[in-house]
Amino acid sequence: MPVFTIDAPTGASQNAKEKMLKEITDALDEAFHFPDTRGWLREYSADNVSQDGRVQAEPVRPVVSLETPELGNADVKRKLVQKIESAVGAAYDGIANIEEVLVLINPYPLHDVGWRASLQSDKPEIVAAVAELNR
Repeated sequence: MPVFTIDAPTGASQNAKEKMLKEITDALDEAFHFPDTRGWLREYSADNVSQDGRVQAEPVRPVVSLETPELGNADVKRKLVQKIESAVGAAYDGIANIEEVLVLINPYPLHDVGWRASLQSDKPEIVAAVAELNR
C-alpha cells in the first residue's frame, strides 16, 4: 500500500531515475513489509517551479510525498527518510538542491484506505500486518 511521488527537476538520466525509484521502493518495502508499493516521478523544468515565490532563483529542491500505513516507530521513519534522501541525492546531484530534499510522510489509518472493494480495516491480514509494524 505505500505510495510515493517525487517532484523534481528535469535532467536526471533514465538509469539514475530507475535506480532511485528501485531504491525508494526497497526502502519502503523494508520499512513496511507491505505488497503493492507504487511510485510516480513528476519532473518539471525550472521555469515551472516556484520556491519561496521565486522562479529560477535557485536550484529546485525536490519533494518526496509518501502515503503510507501508520507507523509509530520514529527510528524506522528516520532510516526511511535517510534512504530516500540518499536515493534522490544520487539521481539529482548537480541538477537539484539535494541538500534540501523534503520528505513528507502522510500516514493513513486502515479505515481510510479502500482496496479490493473494501476498506483495509476489513482485512484481518492487513490489520495484523500493521499491528506487527507498530509493536
